[in-house]
Amino acid sequence: MSPRTNTAAAAGTWRLGDLTVNRVGFGAMRLTGTAPFDHGVPRDREQSIGVLRRAVELGVNHIDTAAFYFSATRSANELINRALAPYPEDLVIATKVWPGRDPSGAWWWAAPEQLRGQVEENLRQLGRDHLDVVNLRVPPSRRTGSIGEHFAALAELRDAGLIRHLGVSNVTCEQLAEARAIAPVVCVQNPYGIGASDADRALLRRCGELGIAFVPFFAIAGPGREAGPAPGDSEEIRAVARAHGATPAQVRLAWTLRQGPHVLAIPGTGDPDHLVQNVAAGALRLSEEEMARLTAAPPQTQVGTRPSA
Repeated sequence: MSPRTNTAAAAGTWRLGDLTVNRVGFGAMRLTGTAPFDHGVPRDREQSIGVLRRAVELGVNHIDTAAFYFSATRSANELINRALAPYPEDLVIATKVWPGRDPSGAWWWAAPEQLRGQVEENLRQLGRDHLDVVNLRVPPSRRTGSIGEHFAALAELRDAGLIRHLGVSNVTCEQLAEARAIAPVVCVQNPYGIGASDADRALLRRCGELGIAFVPFFAIAGPGREAGPAPGDSEEIRAVARAHGATPAQVRLAWTLRQGPHVLAIPGTGDPDHLVQNVAAGALRLSEEEMARLTAAPPQTQVGTRPSA
């Protein structure tokens, strides 16, 4: 590898427990193909490996992944292992459990006693003896229910040394409080971006009060979610992008990072040029007037979702 340039540090750093990460990270979902969860066109393997290595060269030291990030011929975890092992000492890899997919790609949801198997699957694929961060990804059907039994099962795996730190994903403020009563929580990973709801904003603020990292996903994709950025960014976003000679995606990321010093970004891509643009967004500084205009922009209509979302 060529010498690292710490471009990803332009937006500053935050701590996940005792681990310090640059606020601009990388999401691995799109490494596996143009349709990450389907039998779409697979990414070129060497290109995906090159993107991961380039991300690290640019200073990315926080990668978000999952064992269920795979397409017909690609596995995100295995690509990460191939590209980056032996891993840099400062690299933090976060994964998530509760949802799973069988070899055919069909979704299933783990019972508490099955979470150990999901954790061990991630360990095998990544070639690790322990996982830095494991997020409990809450299914849509449990958005108003208890997550205590599942989170307690992960806390036991943390005590056993298989996991270093715990997080939660797709949760409410009440579920965050429930989890924190069981074991320390270092991050909350929820959908968030321009047009976020009042409830989403309240959770982001609560994380800031508690000193917990808030890690939004779909910050670029917005309502497009797994399908990628929806066409037709608002005129507010396009105008700010033009003013800065930036892309709408970069404006979305810059706006998200301005929501608080505890907010991390994990934009994902399999395209080397998009990677460079995403990392560079950490250095984009929006004015207070631009922030206000973007915050007031009407939300876009959400398109299709996946069972894991």
